[in-house]
Amino acid sequence: MSFHSIGLTDREQKLVEKLVDASRYLEEIFWRQLDPDGLTLYQSLAGSKDRKDEALRRYLWINASRFDLIDNNKPFVGTDPMPPTRGFYSKGLTREQIEQYVKDHPEKKAELYSTTTIVRWHGEQLEAVPYHVAYRSFLEPAAQDLREAATLSDDPAFANFLRLRADALLTDDYYQSDLAWLDLKDPKFDVIFAPYETYDDTLMGLKASYGAAVLIRNAEESQKLAVFQKYVADVQDALPLTAEDRPSKHGLQTPMEVMDAPYRTGDLRHGYQAVADNLPNDPRVHELKGSKKIFFKNFMDARVNYVILPLAKCMMRPEQAAKASGEGYMLGTIMHEMAHGLGPAFARTSSGKVNIREAIGPIYSGLEEAKADVVGMFGLKWLMDHEVLPKDKTQEYYASYVAGIFRTVRFGIAEAHGKAEMMEFNYLCERGAIKREPSGRYAIDYAVMPIALNDLAKVLLEIEATGDRQRAERWFKKYDVMPADLQSALKSATSVPVDIDPVFSFKETVR
Repeated sequence: MSFHSIGLTDREQKLVEKLVDASRYLEEIFWRQLDPDGLTLYQSLAGSKDRKDEALRRYLWINASRFDLIDNNKPFVGTDPMPPTRGFYSKGLTREQIEQYVKDHPEKKAELYSTTTIVRWHGEQLEAVPYHVAYRSFLEPAAQDLREAATLSDDPAFANFLRLRADALLTDDYYQSDLAWLDLKDPKFDVIFAPYETYDDTLMGLKASYGAAVLIRNAEESQKLAVFQKYVADVQDALPLTAEDRPSKHGLQTPMEVMDAPYRTGDLRHGYQAVADNLPNDPRVHELKGSKKIFFKNFMDARVNYVILPLAKCMMRPEQAAKASGEGYMLGTIMHEMAHGLGPAFARTSSGKVNIREAIGPIYSGLEEAKADVVGMFGLKWLMDHEVLPKDKTQEYYASYVAGIFRTVRFGIAEAHGKAEMMEFNYLCERGAIKREPSGRYAIDYAVMPIALNDLAKVLLEIEATGDRQRAERWFKKYDVMPADLQSALKSATSVPVDIDPVFSFKETVR
């Protein structure tokens, strides 16, 4: 993932380098959030010339922990399973203890359930330590780097955003800087820089991990996204959901950017290698302005060429595998990210309007990824039906979607995307949209696929709209088991990489 500096001025190159410096501090925090003991082990192996130590240190780096993040979080050091508390909660603390404590101390709910606090026992009391307090030694120099980067920017709006984001790091209040981020107009440089995603909190599904990506605009590819931005509100209006649960998107912003990422850290660097993002996650921002969709072009190209297309040849009927394409996968990914911003903004429960993440609990990440997949494919069909996209590409789009499923289910159900697509695979098989053939390969029924996806979209949207945690848990319990025949078929693809491990032009460190 090289940094291509050709065409950039000296000032712009210094801007990128300053953003890289800032990003390194979020790397420091992420290891401490994910697996503090893994960081200690990684540090202890520095300088060892033993080949086994070198191999272990490399795998610790890939995962930022002692657990394989794309193989059901299996331990590769010792045999103890990954603790669901990770670095977000006191060791041994349970979800039941937290929920009971909140019932007994309702005035503490907001701080304990905040996405940006660490929860610790203090005697017999649970206390919430704000991130900006717990990680101040890293956040202060990161904020300073962002302010210095702002002085190097020739884009006043981007410079303003960087200053606001620097302030947010030291208060944990990202609202104003998120609004400023969405207001950026076709920025040449951009950055993801915040604790956004909650995938790593497997105890409560609440706590956000820090991640960063330095971004340089791919102008030619970004121009192609205009057609999708135009129809966001129309797809929202067409969803199989009651009108009260699909608030209008007319007039809201849907900025989309195709970027190259010459450097990433934190939750964007380790384990699952994202090729796109839909941010921010604050439902208040979604209601007021919408969200931004970012596509990492260099990561997308690597995934398609090294994983998706080779895997399709191993798993799918040959003539259908041949239809899977980089373009088809890219369009599915665009619609997936667009769909993250579609559907209900809040859960409508008996106790009133509730944040969907809070209502659903730890399984929310898997549910939301599945919703984005399925609603994205629903939206793709809507665009074809309305002649925005060519109908003769139908088979290419569905073949690319299914090829992507085979890639993701290899991660196992501990990882949110793996959980989502394992469920989708089993449901689509149950409906006959995907069938295993006597050859051991899988075939798509192109006539059944859109009907099954429409029905699945309705189920997932309704679960989010009602905040029905029990229904979500029952649904995934039913469909989140890897069938033996799929397990067997995947063995034929062991020569295909499970994911990519990016190599950057900039030095990667953690202390």
